[in-house]
Amino acid sequence: MTAVEAPDMRRMPLRKVLSVLVTLGAVAVAAYMGWLMWQAYMAAPWTRDGTVRAYVITVTSQVSGRIAELGVKASQYVRKGDPLMKIDPADFEIALASAEAAVASAKADLANKQAEAARRARLTSLAVSVEEQQIYNAAADMAAAAYRQALSNRDQARLALSRTQIVSPVNGYITNLVTQAGDYATSGQRALSIVDADSFWVDAYFEETLLRSLHIGDQARVALMAYPRTLEGTVVGIERGIAVPNAESDPSGLATVNPVFTWVRLAQRVPVRIGLKNVPSSIVLAAGLTATVSIVPNSAPAGAKPVLPAATE
Repeated sequence: MTAVEAPDMRRMPLRKVLSVLVTLGAVAVAAYMGWLMWQAYMAAPWTRDGTVRAYVITVTSQVSGRIAELGVKASQYVRKGDPLMKIDPADFEIALASAEAAVASAKADLANKQAEAARRARLTSLAVSVEEQQIYNAAADMAAAAYRQALSNRDQARLALSRTQIVSPVNGYITNLVTQAGDYATSGQRALSIVDADSFWVDAYFEETLLRSLHIGDQARVALMAYPRTLEGTVVGIERGIAVPNAESDPSGLATVNPVFTWVRLAQRVPVRIGLKNVPSSIVLAAGLTATVSIVPNSAPAGAKPVLPAATE
């Protein structure tokens, strides 16, 4: 046997032969598993680019005034209908009292004008002229209009008074509280922000090359960076548009085209909305948390449509 000649398996001890075969088999299995893992890594729909999101409700006062009471604290959980803050009602109570007095005055004036018009209507043409009757009827109609206007002003004053008490529109958490009792609340300007506790979802930004593998209703696994436990979710929506830099114009109106290398084409990322299911109370969700999202293949219910149509031959 020369130095480059392969060893004769028939002359090798059985133990050594088995050792070689086991080694070759292990290498083959490892190579096959590596190939499967590479295929799963390259083709399976998953992404580390995920973010927990939630709706943030901006609470604004509908009337302006000094904040007399602030019934919440920073990061406090509030239920829908819980009082948040109260505007000083003194000015609005005075306005309502004035409007109610105006209603009483307009009502008395209307009754008087209607009585005068009724008396003239019962008189004959010898005692009162037709022109005078028309004048008193018109006065009664004007008094009726003034009475309706006074009622409207009173209702408006009553509504403004009711708006001095601001309640929570949703179940959620007070966030970034900077308003304090004694501050002046301006109508239409933000006073409080509430993170809607019932609206948490995950936006997973998948590369466009993976969209064909996604279906509405697919089951998803969400791993938050802050917690080791994996959450269950469902694909509930796919955004139908992202910003296109080349579509923007410069100040002169010319198209802004970004230069790219012809041999490099980066896959765009499209937001896919993942609805969360059965989030345990031990996990504190906060908008902005980082998440890794993986989609369970072929887990969508029957009849679900893919994000992109299948290629036709």
